[in-house]
Amino acid sequence: MSTQDTHDHPLFARFWKLAAPGAMSGRDRDTLLGGLQGDIVEVGAGTGVNFAHYPVGVTRVVAVEPEPHLRAEAARHVAAAPVPVEVVDGTAESLPLADASCDGAVLSLVLCSVSDQAAALAELERVVRPDGELRFYEHVVAHRARPAAFQRLLDRSGVWPKLGAGCHVARDTSTALDASGFDVVEQRRFMSGLGPFALPHIAGVARRQSSTMATSATTA
Repeated sequence: MSTQDTHDHPLFARFWKLAAPGAMSGRDRDTLLGGLQGDIVEVGAGTGVNFAHYPVGVTRVVAVEPEPHLRAEAARHVAAAPVPVEVVDGTAESLPLADASCDGAVLSLVLCSVSDQAAALAELERVVRPDGELRFYEHVVAHRARPAAFQRLLDRSGVWPKLGAGCHVARDTSTALDASGFDVVEQRRFMSGLGPFALPHIAGVARRQSSTMATSATTA
């Protein structure tokens, strides 16, 4: 079933087409994706600006994007990728992939806008093979009380989430990752953005816990 009815944000898509290339540096994209191998799922692929940065050790990227205008833009970036990329419709909470079918996963500025972080991470746990890697780059809630309070105010107002196609600036994504079926093995925290619009970010690597392998494929 198409996600267009609930994820159609043409104005945001127009804005993000212009803003996405500057949302992360090319160096950050290379760091995020460097060393990945095998079959990879990129959730919330947006305009597909990451595609050109995938290393040649990747055999296939399934790029999942629910917003139809962004998905069409991503399809135009496939030709620039050094690896095979398939752009598909889908959401983070319901990935169109089989259990344990991916060697790794990529989250790039997407957990801020999913409807349920725990459900999205559980879906990645389902589709990533045991010991597979999850690469992430996300903005998060501030540690300091005053900036965090302002971030929460923006989210509660409903204005920012509406303008940002569901984006929430006060999510504690570090805690969500710690509570998931992935072990965070590398993480850095930093500020990114322009002047007063800079936000705290986290980036790093998590590994799928082998002891939590999905059992749905083996149950009768």
